[in-house]
Amino acid sequence: MSTMKFDKHFPTERLKPYIKYFVVSENELESEYKVFPSSGLVIGFQYKGQLATIRNNTESKLATAGITGISDGYRIFKNSAGIGTILVYFTEIGFTHFASHPANELFNLSLSLYDIFEKEKVNEVEGKLALTSTDKQRIKIVEQFLLAQLKDIETDKLIVEAVKLIYQSKGTIRVKELNKKLLISQSPFEKRFRKVVGTTAKKFASIVRFNSVLDNLDETKSLTEICYENNFFDQAHFIKDFKRFTGDTPENFKRFL
Repeated sequence: MSTMKFDKHFPTERLKPYIKYFVVSENELESEYKVFPSSGLVIGFQYKGQLATIRNNTESKLATAGITGISDGYRIFKNSAGIGTILVYFTEIGFTHFASHPANELFNLSLSLYDIFEKEKVNEVEGKLALTSTDKQRIKIVEQFLLAQLKDIETDKLIVEAVKLIYQSKGTIRVKELNKKLLISQSPFEKRFRKVVGTTAKKFASIVRFNSVLDNLDETKSLTEICYENNFFDQAHFIKDFKRFTGDTPENFKRFL
């Protein structure tokens, strides 16, 4: 029997524009782990066990139903033994279709779902999750909750396009160039981008770039090559950025791949 499980499940058609996938994650052992910055917000429901974050050697217990905003640095989490969690990974523009909060209000935070949705609704999900024993049922319960919260709003197509351009450039496009391509001036663009995506376009691009670097690391390229291919000004900048995102130097990190 494996002590760990991390199974992906894809959402129903109706939720596909807003949810990348669900994950059912279980671990029989207590463990501490790093989570690197990702490009979307994440909701977690612990149907058993407990999760905490560790910052400056201080442990803070998290609510059993919580949400983590986009962050520009790595985070350290610690789970109790016998934990079971359903994770909801939003698409870059997904979160604002369910909640009235601007996504950027959650930047660098892990909050209770009570802060975002009606307490009764969240409690109902937790109650149902406690009574089920199969992953399929668990996903269904979370999907029903999300479908009930789904708001009838227009997707901000300009921001969708901006996200696409940032990915196409692997995070190296400048904000000025985005504004030019999208025919919008910087201030209204930034406001809309932050509200929908959860951080500034510049920070978002640096997260996309970081993840593109991670994809490159296990190849045979030298750090210098990776550095220039990803438009880093020089190696010092590259290393500094990398440490902020992972807590490690690229050389050390590469060794453990």
